[in-house]
Amino acid sequence: MRAVLMAGGSGTRLRPLTCDLPKPMVPILNRPIAEHIINLLKRHQITEVVATLHYLPDVLRDYFQDGSDFGVQMTYAVEEDQPLGTAGCVKNIAELLDETFLVISGDSITDFDLTAAIEFHKQNKSKATLILTRVPNPIEFGVVITDEQHRIRRFLEKPSTSEIFSDTVNTGTYILEPEVLEYLPSSIECDFSKDLFPLLLEKDEPMYGYVAEGYWCDVGHLDAYREAQYDGLEGKVKLDFAYKEMSTRLWVGQNTYIDPTAQIEAPVVIGDNCRIGARVQIEAGTVIGDNVTIGADANLKRPIVWNGAIIGDEAHLSACVISRGTRVDRRAHVLEAAVVGSLSTVGEEAQISPGVRVWPSKKIESGAILNINLIWGNTAQRNLFGQRGVQGLANIDITPEFAVKLGAAYGSTLKPGSKVTVSRDQRNISRMVTRSLIAGLMSVGIDIQNLDATAIPIARTVIPTMSVAGGIHVRVHPDRPDYILIEFMDVKGINISKSKEKKIEGAYFKEDMRRSQIHEIGDVSYPSQVIDRYCTAFEKLLNIDTIRNSRAKVVIDYAYAVSGAVLPQMLDNFGADAVVLNASLNKNAMSTAEREGLITQLGHVVEALKANFGVQVSANGEQMILVDESGIPIRGEMLTALMVDLILTSNPRGTVVVPVHASSAVEQIARRHDGKVIRTKANPTALMEACQTNPSVVLGGSGDTGFIIPQLHPGFDGMFCIAKLIEMLTIQERSLASARSELPRVIHKTYTVRCPWTVKGALMRYLVETHPAQNLELIDGVKICQPYDDSWVLVLPDASEPLVHLYINSNDRDWVDDSLRQYRSRVQTFVEKQEEQIPVEV
Repeated sequence: MRAVLMAGGSGTRLRPLTCDLPKPMVPILNRPIAEHIINLLKRHQITEVVATLHYLPDVLRDYFQDGSDFGVQMTYAVEEDQPLGTAGCVKNIAELLDETFLVISGDSITDFDLTAAIEFHKQNKSKATLILTRVPNPIEFGVVITDEQHRIRRFLEKPSTSEIFSDTVNTGTYILEPEVLEYLPSSIECDFSKDLFPLLLEKDEPMYGYVAEGYWCDVGHLDAYREAQYDGLEGKVKLDFAYKEMSTRLWVGQNTYIDPTAQIEAPVVIGDNCRIGARVQIEAGTVIGDNVTIGADANLKRPIVWNGAIIGDEAHLSACVISRGTRVDRRAHVLEAAVVGSLSTVGEEAQISPGVRVWPSKKIESGAILNINLIWGNTAQRNLFGQRGVQGLANIDITPEFAVKLGAAYGSTLKPGSKVTVSRDQRNISRMVTRSLIAGLMSVGIDIQNLDATAIPIARTVIPTMSVAGGIHVRVHPDRPDYILIEFMDVKGINISKSKEKKIEGAYFKEDMRRSQIHEIGDVSYPSQVIDRYCTAFEKLLNIDTIRNSRAKVVIDYAYAVSGAVLPQMLDNFGADAVVLNASLNKNAMSTAEREGLITQLGHVVEALKANFGVQVSANGEQMILVDESGIPIRGEMLTALMVDLILTSNPRGTVVVPVHASSAVEQIARRHDGKVIRTKANPTALMEACQTNPSVVLGGSGDTGFIIPQLHPGFDGMFCIAKLIEMLTIQERSLASARSELPRVIHKTYTVRCPWTVKGALMRYLVETHPAQNLELIDGVKICQPYDDSWVLVLPDASEPLVHLYINSNDRDWVDDSLRQYRSRVQTFVEKQEEQIPVEV
């Protein structure tokens, strides 16, 4: 059998190790990853290897040459012009693959039983067999579901947190029949996971998943790179060591001198021609390459030191990576997870802080403390974007320096000379962050339309009218007063797509940002009549005569937190009486308890004034909580049901969009009005997109996110909803209390369970596998539906915290209580068992 070694990767997320080295040539235990793969192939009698190359192809080719020194026959296929993708480069060598062949990724460490996998492939007469494994956190990989016969039924490439439906993932190793390549076009970039496998699934070709036992690590980022080294030393994966085992778990190369006073705690690897000085302390987990010199009294705590490095006297290295030919001078400290690129110099008594990356051929001067990356960026951090924009602790995570870089990264994804709107709430912290974002945008040649302190619904309304490429809005987080939230909007005013988020992240982490010349620096202008444009669009969608005839009295509480509070003036123009509370903008962000106190106050004012209703507006104009004429708050699921009932009464046979976890009262109300319900993932962008792509939608959102009237603009708008409420209540001759009393009585409870990130995928797979497929919905999380009514249980992983949320819904209170107890116990027990199996690092 012939194997195809996919060795074309540039290893972007392994920078700075791969600036001058292709990813498969990065050393693990002093041997390139590709050599470990070839040793695995040899163990399974596969000795004909075709390597597909693209990035720095000569490095791998010069190392292996014809393969004879490694016991294999090597041939090479170089993608000269552009990368063809995982499948395209294999299609390119189809003439060499006239029988069953194996494709294996050049950037993973594994000891899978390939012989058993090949036998499985042949027994099942499979056209394509994917070798699968189970991982604690599958978010970085393609997730796969197979049936009882191991036939692949579903897979999803790199899911978001809430999309995870299994912890069984694609390892990038495949056994294929030559005829599957006929499905692929020639000389065009294409991918196995994105192009070929979905097509084979669609054509019902026999495609199977073989869940392999053994070790597998995708060396896709720096943490995984270090982990693979430590696992190799501990014997968790079967690898061939390059050196003789001098004593138990101490491998030492030829012509290496170790001073008798040096203290070495196994397991440790030390290469050829090394010099280990007096009183050096080397802790377990350390890997030292060939031709390395370690000075006297140096302290090595699990570093990975590449060939040719020089470590000075009394230097301290702690769980870091020191690349080829780098010099670390006397008493210098390189701390946890730091990486120093090849041929760099760390001066005497200098310190490189934890997690800092130094690109190749850099010099850190003596005594310097390096807290930031030099000069390239960091590609191994967490993602910038969460469930909703970029968020973090104000002036700790979201600093002026961060915002400048973020603005430049976003601007670099746009054409020079593009225009972007920038808006914010009225907080000083938001003004500071906004100005920094503007500086970053201008530095890459982007012109700014500064809307200044503006309610976010106003910003979303005017963006499509301004010939801009998008917009940014900065505000204090609606749910976290100590957090800043930065949202990016597209030309329609909708939050940008995941693909655009990834582009911004790529530019940020790689610091792949242009720098404009002086005459190209962006400009800032302050457009006029922004509020007028919003008001005009606002008025067009209302029956003004109805509102004028209603003589409604409404109490509006702005909770000291809404910029651009235009609603009272508009309602006054419409003939309605708007009483405004707490409209000043000089108060700091409020706590949850303070806002609850204002709701109680609002209820008393509504009763005292005999107003039609009250409303507290929050989230810079997006969200609202209602108070009926009796002073009783209406929020959450009740508010969702109330808005759906009112809007469908006015628009029978309309469509409403709600998140997956909303109460089934929505469906019951829709049936009364011959309406339709679309459920989406539980994030704001999904709600906005669904409202825009379905022309029949008359309302979107929920009591928690706010509500979208898509005819006005694509975002949530508490201000317009208030005016619309007055209109609908007047036409329908109802009060809020009477409308509330007519809502379906649905029991809807929630409960949150702690669940580590590493257990979420396994939990979702367990739920999928232990319930009949026909009872499951996998829109977001796992929803288990009862076939006979509107009863269901939803288990939804939290997108940003190590939690899962349980939602229990039914008309039957006893069923809800029983199901809550059952699933709470079930999830907690599963999490506890999984945690017991997770090894704890010492």
